[in-house]
Amino acid sequence: MILVYFAYATLVALALPVSAAVRTRTVAVNFVLLALYPILIRRDVKYLRDWIQLPLMLLGYEEMGWFALPHAGTALEEAWVAWDRALLDGWRLRAIVEAAGPLGPTILELSYTLVYTIGTASLSLLYARRMVSRAEQLLFPVMLGTFAAYSLFPFFPSEPPRTVFPGSDLPAIQPIFRSFNYWLLGNMGIHTSVFPSAHVSTAFSAAFAMNRIAGVPAWFRRGLFLLASLIALSTVYGRYHYLADAVAGFVLALAARAAAHAAFGRNQATEIAGRSI
Repeated sequence: MILVYFAYATLVALALPVSAAVRTRTVAVNFVLLALYPILIRRDVKYLRDWIQLPLMLLGYEEMGWFALPHAGTALEEAWVAWDRALLDGWRLRAIVEAAGPLGPTILELSYTLVYTIGTASLSLLYARRMVSRAEQLLFPVMLGTFAAYSLFPFFPSEPPRTVFPGSDLPAIQPIFRSFNYWLLGNMGIHTSVFPSAHVSTAFSAAFAMNRIAGVPAWFRRGLFLLASLIALSTVYGRYHYLADAVAGFVLALAARAAAHAAFGRNQATEIAGRSI
């Protein structure tokens, strides 16, 4: 997965009309990374290989940000926002979330923030329960779901609804976690695309993966699915993403789940028959 994604990112840098500096930086960084790959596949560095994949996800995200081109039009966003408004206003999602005052919006904004902890928390649980041999069953689908979302960014240049439609469709309640999320995205976010939602694809990929691993406590599995669902909801309610982004992210997570099933065979699924959520 690492080889394929960063080789793909290198090809994207060479194909897109980005600056020479961006092209040189991408090729140099990825050449070094791929040159180190023989070290990562050695059996005696398994622990390093497990944990280094999480920061590599951040690097993959950052590289797609290097490829951002001038955003000429908003045709995609104008089509997508119609579905959002049908959900938020027609189906009264916004009113339902805000029915109990700041409680609902606070939970959603906190959930959106917690997406960055899912990979670390899941891998830490496997290590804490002496299930290190199962780490690849988590990391493969999570990396696949996440990198698949990143790889589509250059094909769907777009900006989030909160910037394309400022002042429209925004939540009526502004909890403190929303300010933090705005600050984080303002300093670390990219402007290549918002489609698909990597937040959603990563969260559900992890939830599906941990649900397939025998020995993972039920409370953790169910908690991941609940958190992933809240994250998907928060992306639309908080105007971080369009509904189309969230749906596409979920579809990618389903694809990653299917790939994991094919990669690890039916034995794992048999182990957990009868207790899957």
